[in-house]
Amino acid sequence: MTATTLGPRLAPYPDADLLFVDDLLTPVEAERLHDLRVLFQEKVRPIATDYWNRAEFPFELLPILAEQNLVGLGLRHGSHLLTGLVQMELTRADTSVGTFFGVHNELFTAAIQSLGSTEQRLELLPDLLALKKVGSFALTEPDHGSDISRNMATTARRDGDEWVIDGSKRWIGNAAFADYVLVWARDVDDNQIKGFIVESHRPGFSATTIENKIAVRIVQNADIVLDNVRIPLGNRLPGANSFADTNNLLCNSRIWVAWQAVGQQLAAFDVARAYALEREQFGRPLAGFQIVQEQLARMISNATMSLTLMIQMARLQESRRLTMDHAALAKSTCSLRMRETVALGRSILGGNGISTDYEMAKIFADAEAIYSYEGTYEVNALIVGRAVTGISAIA
Repeated sequence: MTATTLGPRLAPYPDADLLFVDDLLTPVEAERLHDLRVLFQEKVRPIATDYWNRAEFPFELLPILAEQNLVGLGLRHGSHLLTGLVQMELTRADTSVGTFFGVHNELFTAAIQSLGSTEQRLELLPDLLALKKVGSFALTEPDHGSDISRNMATTARRDGDEWVIDGSKRWIGNAAFADYVLVWARDVDDNQIKGFIVESHRPGFSATTIENKIAVRIVQNADIVLDNVRIPLGNRLPGANSFADTNNLLCNSRIWVAWQAVGQQLAAFDVARAYALEREQFGRPLAGFQIVQEQLARMISNATMSLTLMIQMARLQESRRLTMDHAALAKSTCSLRMRETVALGRSILGGNGISTDYEMAKIFADAEAIYSYEGTYEVNALIVGRAVTGISAIA
């Protein structure tokens, strides 16, 4: 028995909504969420493990996702709560596909929408929204991650009617096959960090897929080298004149990752619950043992507490009161709870929990990526610590 071939007693994606969150949505939104949950479970989840094992991207999913008009969902129609729940459900089906979508949607497309010029929006958004073109977001560097805002080494200099970009980036999601990469670089004239749209075909641009990953193996993370890459003046994002201008963008993307941490917990719960009901030991299902029930209860408790926090984050987004302190609280809290939840799930599956044949090993490994990207747990915890003490512990 594998996690994706459940017995007749179980729904393939049991409703673990103990809070009746659907009731917080409009009837139209609730129906849309239900339809998307079914779609993700039927189209994404069944193929994800095979692609994960091979570290390949399922391009066959792009037209399926495009048909749902998901890109820019929050910009075009739908509440922040619906947007978050959709992100949660996509991760629940597969973290890598959820991460691909988040990079394209929450980072690149949202940057064009919020920081781009009218010309950039008119030219790029139609194909981005339709997933005919894919975007990437290049911020992290080989030697700078958490301290990137202070120590960015990639540079941009103006030369006549062009910008010339030099440097390198690392761990850039989607970059191996993206059509556009939003490169963040320090303008040598004023020392400010600015955003530049770099088409992947530009001379001097190269992206090499990072291999041997233990998490989000479907996501084609890449090392990027920019060697005297020349782009037109019109490729600079006019709304990004300093790193501070990216605050709202990065704040919302951190919230997206916190929603991922909730979806990851529900994925682990789904698989562990199914396994515990089907697997028999000593003549009865594992689910009949007290210790297993306690573990399942702890898993769904963690997920439910995390979901409750994220519902409030959506409310803050709706009222435009969300700050980076809130986003850091959400990401650090949900990812910490997630780590315990996936570990409990892996434990319930015993030895089968370390094989991707039973899906839990993939979920367990992918959680480590969520724990680290969009600000590590530790850095986000320090942001919260600064907010509640007024003292920065970050050098």
